[in-house]
Amino acid sequence: MADGDVPERMQAAGFDEFGGPEVITLRLLPVPKIGDDEVLVKVWSAGVGVWDALHREGALVPEGASFPMVPGAEAAGTVAAVGGQVSNVAVGDMIYVYGYTRPKGGFYAEYAATKAQYVAKLPAGLSVEHAGAMPTDALTALTGLDVLGLPAGAWLLIFGASGGQGHLAVQLAKRQGLNVVAVASGAEGVALVTRLGADVALDGHGDLDAVLGRIREVAPDGVDGLLAMVGGRTLDKLAEALRDGGVLGYPHGVQPEPGERPGVTVRAYDGETGPRQLQRLNELIEAAPFQVHVAEKFPLGQAAEAHRRLQTSFVGRLLLTVS
Repeated sequence: MADGDVPERMQAAGFDEFGGPEVITLRLLPVPKIGDDEVLVKVWSAGVGVWDALHREGALVPEGASFPMVPGAEAAGTVAAVGGQVSNVAVGDMIYVYGYTRPKGGFYAEYAATKAQYVAKLPAGLSVEHAGAMPTDALTALTGLDVLGLPAGAWLLIFGASGGQGHLAVQLAKRQGLNVVAVASGAEGVALVTRLGADVALDGHGDLDAVLGRIREVAPDGVDGLLAMVGGRTLDKLAEALRDGGVLGYPHGVQPEPGERPGVTVRAYDGETGPRQLQRLNELIEAAPFQVHVAEKFPLGQAAEAHRRLQTSFVGRLLLTVS
């Protein structure tokens, strides 16, 4: 069923060939039709992530996608229509979505079709605008914490803590009762993770020996787990803070991939979604004030500019405002 106000055509930011940011342009496309197990989302905001750039370049193309391609893996907005088998949301609900597969196009558009199982009602206390930049990173961070499997009271080191996934991982880890050492990017990053509740906030751009010394002060036996959102030499140094038997987890895509270390279990992960994960995420979000830090917002027509901004350094996430 639909709300009766859905137009036949919509504005969308898409591309007809793979390439640089300049291939993304604003165009008029048909509003996608939904199947019985799908939801039509009226998009209010859409996150802009590195996965979108990989899609644009042709390196990470969603299964079933065809030109003209509309990128965008995540969004927030309202339900404009639901298929006959959909029972988890209704027309008019405010929702967010991580569209794991999206053969009918992504969320850089006024409307998008997605499987109902990828959609969750907006949790209390989260703005619909900022929620658009939350689902992919939050679900991936939650999977990372599951992979580490640390008990409450354990010490967790998060490297890349002021990035998109990192700053959400800080908040989710605190809700799970973990002690968090957040290694962030510069003074702005340190200020952000401090505000979000990290027990210890350190600048990864500073003296690494001093950083390690501070970690050893609070966790003299070593940290129990390390979530690495960034690879490279700094990570190799920080991994020295892990206790014997500790776990290092990193999301697929981190380059260079962390190598094996004596006495340490190294595990890679991908974000998982579905009704159970979405429910768990909502319960954690609603447990305390939750912040999605947006570094910069762009209107839909400036999607190419947002992709250029992706190539620079920033704290938090980038966002397209659609509606």
